[in-house]
Amino acid sequence: MLMIRLARGGSKHRPFFHIRAADKRNARDGSYSEQLGYFNPIARGEEKRLVVDRERVDALVARGAKLSERVARLLKDDLLGPEEAAKRREVKRAKLAKRKAAKKAAAASAPAETGAEEAAAAPAPDGDEDEE
Repeated sequence: MLMIRLARGGSKHRPFFHIRAADKRNARDGSYSEQLGYFNPIARGEEKRLVVDRERVDALVARGAKLSERVARLLKDDLLGPEEAAKRREVKRAKLAKRKAAKKAAAASAPAETGAEEAAAAPAPDGDEDEE
């Protein structure tokens, strides 16, 4: 079965993905039948974040190719337009930051509470333990 999926490129900590049509059984970065575009998740300024040959993707899907979850989401976001996609990413980042802050606050208050509970629950040491 033909899959349209991402193949990772780039260097450490600087990912760059090619959008490729490949047999499902091949390795992620292995052989492929066709390159359809690229995705640059760390694009800044004038750099393009996503470039895809839409007509070719549609033709392959019509012939039975399946999209990976990530490629399907990227194509959906691309249809919305860059402004709407940027808004969705900002909302997602805000939710993530809020969750991290709540987790950090919970972690900061948890050790103080659990430390007092553990001390109360632990038996008092006896001085007679060495005299067996």
